[in-house]
Amino acid sequence: MTKIDTGAPERVLPTPSHTVGPFYGYALPFPGGEDIAPAGHPRTITLQGHVYDGEGEPLPDAFLELWGPDPDGNLPRVDGSMRRDPASGGFLGRNGVEFTGFGRIQVDANGHWAARTLRPGARGQSAPYISVCLFARGLLVHLFTRIYLPGSNAAWSTDPLLSRLDEKRRGTLIADDEGNSTYRFDIRLQGEDETVFLEFT
Repeated sequence: MTKIDTGAPERVLPTPSHTVGPFYGYALPFPGGEDIAPAGHPRTITLQGHVYDGEGEPLPDAFLELWGPDPDGNLPRVDGSMRRDPASGGFLGRNGVEFTGFGRIQVDANGHWAARTLRPGARGQSAPYISVCLFARGLLVHLFTRIYLPGSNAAWSTDPLLSRLDEKRRGTLIADDEGNSTYRFDIRLQGEDETVFLEFT
């Protein structure tokens, strides 16, 4: 095809903007997603922290999933945390007795999150840890990391992951003990203290 020069400048029309999804506030969060430990369990711990972006600002729309073994290191094999009524399809919630090891938490407007769970036991050569999957705006692929808790320090030197990291990088995976069975774990997406993220192939 031959292009004919008419002398008029070419007009380029703007394309419509697109918003990257999915939108986590719809359908994924469920009531009680942060209450992983059975109500009243004597070994309940609280994990809490913030999610920060590369500028160190709280990220108000991040979304976390936590998985962890029970205190004996066993992976729970019970029904999922989000039960539905087979007749109505409505949400029934957790049964309040069994530990599923799974939680889904949406951060608040200040980037803060919190979950109640049980302290994980060790599995294999790894020091005890809780797996984290993070979803957030701007991330086209979700991120994986781990939470190691103070009190298992002796096992850190032989843990397959922690033993390969220098002390500063290792520190981004270890929660701070705030007392009263509460631990703080902040996630930083970028920057000097960026959390160590894992890649699974």
